Amino acid sequence: MRITILGGGGFLGQKLAKRLAKDGQVGGRPVTGLTLFDLHAPPVPMAGFPVKSLGGDVADPAQVAAAIPPGTDAVVHLAAVVSAQAEADFDLGLKVNLHGTLAVLAACRALAQGPRASGGTPPRVVFTSSVASFGGGQEARLEDDARQLPGNSYGAQKAIGELLLQDASRKGFLDAVNIRLPTVIVRPGRPNKAASSFVSAILREPLLGLETPLPVPEDFAVWICSPRRAVEWFLHALAMDTAPLGLDRGINPPGRSATVGKMLSALETVAGPAARKLVQHAPDPAIEAIVGGWPASFTAERARRVLGFSEQESLEEIIQGFIEDDLAATKADRGL
Repeated sequence: MRITILGGGGFLGQKLAKRLAKDGQVGGRPVTGLTLFDLHAPPVPMAGFPVKSLGGDVADPAQVAAAIPPGTDAVVHLAAVVSAQAEADFDLGLKVNLHGTLAVLAACRALAQGPRASGGTPPRVVFTSSVASFGGGQEARLEDDARQLPGNSYGAQKAIGELLLQDASRKGFLDAVNIRLPTVIVRPGRPNKAASSFVSAILREPLLGLETPLPVPEDFAVWICSPRRAVEWFLHALAMDTAPLGLDRGINPPGRSATVGKMLSALETVAGPAARKLVQHAPDPAIEAIVGGWPASFTAERARRVLGFSEQESLEEIIQGFIEDDLAATKADRGL
């Protein structure tokens, strides 16, 4: 199985690459090659199969085609301009989030219509969409057939990407699994330009011994998942039988709804009261306006009961997972 990860230099791309290198297989199929593609050539994990690292522009069809060469069986499309940045820079969001996905579609279509088309199967594309592709706000608990009505440019671009890949699957150009990721916590490294960046920061920064602002009230709820669980979902999506999806390629995975207050209580349980005191209330209407439109809960019955996606861990387990997997590296990265 030859796999390409677009956005392979990001934290989820790197975690998935390391997991593939460690396991050497997906769903019982051996990994025979891995290509990592990002704006700058990503780090390469030690693996028992060839790993290629490429830097380039995901919106450039020729560069994307080079990252998805003939013989590619699966593409994990993680490359994106995140929420607040896509909202602030509409043109950049369109370039990366829309035209990047169009370049992926074109490259996979060329594979499906090339030599492998005779008797072969179209490449699997695991596309990371987002909870931001929905509206509804804090009071919403969305069913699996809820309408996508984003209130931000990032969510709109992700919803467009879903529809394009869904139609390309119908046409037989590729075989898409569109995973609408919850807010992923705890992210290692440094704060980024995502509107939801604070959700990781209020847990990560205190574990680093640093103060951090809280831009929303403690009763603010967020639909979340851990990096460990996100990687498990990617692996499942790479190997799963897509026949039960039918035309609808969009999946709401079984995340967890939690208020900021509950997250801080879990932080206190794991790291003590001093850690919680490092989180300082600092209302930010611009951030709250973006994340406040995202739904805080999904039923996720289809993913759980029909499609076999695994359940989310507890808040305490999510925090402990960051401590075990990423705290030391984050301290080193931050010079702490």
